[in-house]
Amino acid sequence: MALPQILPSTSSSIIPNKSHLNPTNSHLNHPVKPFISSQPPAPPLHRRQWRRKPISLRCSASSFSEKHHTNSPKSDDVVELPLFPLPLVLFPGAILPLQIFEFRYRMMMHTLLQTDLRFGVIYTDASTGTADVGCVGEVVKHERLVDDRFFLICKGQERFRVTKLVRTKPYLVAEVTWLEDRPSANGDEDLNSLANEVETYMKDVIRLSNRLNGKPEKEVQDLRRNLFPTPFSFFVGSTFEGAPREQQALLELEDTVMRLKREKETLRNTLNYLSAASAVKDVFPSSS
Repeated sequence: MALPQILPSTSSSIIPNKSHLNPTNSHLNHPVKPFISSQPPAPPLHRRQWRRKPISLRCSASSFSEKHHTNSPKSDDVVELPLFPLPLVLFPGAILPLQIFEFRYRMMMHTLLQTDLRFGVIYTDASTGTADVGCVGEVVKHERLVDDRFFLICKGQERFRVTKLVRTKPYLVAEVTWLEDRPSANGDEDLNSLANEVETYMKDVIRLSNRLNGKPEKEVQDLRRNLFPTPFSFFVGSTFEGAPREQQALLELEDTVMRLKREKETLRNTLNYLSAASAVKDVFPSSS
């Protein structure tokens, strides 16, 4: 599923099928379609200074799993975690395909295959540096290719915050603490109601996007799929593409209500934009 161009509270976006990623030479290619979000290839990322202030992200999750981090560690735990800086955001529950071909990350994979198959995916880019909040990627399937490259399928697990870099070579290793959403002060009923509103906006955006692209306006499937509000809010964030700062902000929020409200505003802005585009198309059909 792919949403159209997102117009956030200040920005947002969605999901490439397969990404061949390398933090020093990374290209995400998306086909360009009218009113469908598409990103130009990300520029090569060069070595840069670590920055604590998280600024921006790009989403790249191919699908979303209903179950994730069922045995979440405690938020006050401090652990060491190898980090894989990438030009994308991984959300809890999302599925991310990766191809590993840079030597240092092949080394990391050899180590992970002998341990717990978990590493930190953290956003980085040339202009803003590296964020300090990311998401654990757990390798659920891997294939070692003949030239020692690896093809991985990873699943987003816990969010984390980097507290200290332990080492930088041959790859980054950091001490991290875990992030968890705080309990809602207004109870689960309000949370579920808000999640349902967000789902309705998503369906409207998809429906109108299909219309603008000449696709059948069929009934949009159930998007929540029995997800509780918190994992659903992560799913919504994983469908935003082309607005990296918005995705980073959503990933870092520790309040499900705030995350859903922000997503609702983003989707409402997008729907308004698509409605205007649809009206123009109806009046000037040849201009589309």
